Amino acid sequence: MPPWLETEGLEPLQRLVEAGGVVLVVIALVAMLLFSLALERVWYFRLTYRRARRALIARWAARQDHLSWSALTLREVWARELIGRLRRPLPWLKLLVALCPLLGLLGTVTGMIAVFDSLAMTDTSQARAMADGVARATLPTLTGMAVAVVGLLFTSRLEQIIRREDQRLHDRLARAVEDTDA
Repeated sequence: MPPWLETEGLEPLQRLVEAGGVVLVVIALVAMLLFSLALERVWYFRLTYRRARRALIARWAARQDHLSWSALTLREVWARELIGRLRRPLPWLKLLVALCPLLGLLGTVTGMIAVFDSLAMTDTSQARAMADGVARATLPTLTGMAVAVVGLLFTSRLEQIIRREDQRLHDRLARAVEDTDA
């Protein structure tokens, strides 16, 4: 056991390392980063984005020119900029989701190597020790896949929300002009 894991406060981390190895800790760190980014996106969408959307609609409605090519281009640029801010962390989320199963596989491979290495050293074929080692070795794959599935669900939902908000933003911008013309 590494000396930095010997302290009392890190006991859960120590059990995590014993159960699935260091790779399981890396998966846990990636999961924390992934879910932190997801929580930040929820917070951004609920607070910052809605305020920015209202300000954009008000700015568009306050303009005199709504029909010229330059005005429509400006509206599109403003809308794309706002939706782009909503979309900004999506590549990072996708990267972290894709990384989790690969880290799980790495944990399984290194765990299996350790199992076979310990079996080769003892020179006896203990079925119980091998089964315990295989169970510990497959734990990182299970964890990596579980984190990836939850992250994939969130990423898909976020993409759906972004598509919906893009359409709603364009609709609200058009409706803001109709309301000021009436």
